[in-house]
Amino acid sequence: MARDLATPPASFDEILAWLNSDRDVAAQQYLQLRHDLVKVFGWNRCADPEGLTDEVFDRVSKRVRELRQTFTGDPRLFFYGVARNLIKERSKKFWFQVSLDDTDLAATSSVDLHDEIRMRREECLELCLQKISHDKRELILNYYAKEKQAKIDHRAEIAKQLGMSVEALRVRVYRIRNSLVQCIVSCLDDKTAQ
Repeated sequence: MARDLATPPASFDEILAWLNSDRDVAAQQYLQLRHDLVKVFGWNRCADPEGLTDEVFDRVSKRVRELRQTFTGDPRLFFYGVARNLIKERSKKFWFQVSLDDTDLAATSSVDLHDEIRMRREECLELCLQKISHDKRELILNYYAKEKQAKIDHRAEIAKQLGMSVEALRVRVYRIRNSLVQCIVSCLDDKTAQ
């Protein structure tokens, strides 16, 4: 991953000061935080965990002066939040990236290519939905069935029917969705290899 900026020394000092007033303790926390962020990116199957960790620190360094004055709580939580947002950004980009290896661009129009990609994704989604239990399939399809305010009300009703909080429902759906994403990625890899 090419990076176009680096954390300037003044910002680095500010980050250390924000982590802890004792510079030695702050340095230990900094190293542990870097290690933890690399692991988080690795667990999320990101291509360049160390580069993404650098990106987190670069983004925080741009705002560290303001954050030191306004952010309350453990500063490391802010870094994890930036990492979570970066993972979301990368996953959105992933869905729109296409390998052009072995593709005859002259023979395939871009509209055909996008239709083919969309069809592959839909096929993989259908296959993966069939692999999970009926209850999980119904839950995730119902969870994403509505939009806007109706979605919020519908999700509250689902949680009530299942006898759980909306937060617990979100966690359950997140786990189902995460397993579906892994299945879809694997399926798309298999289809691309064919």
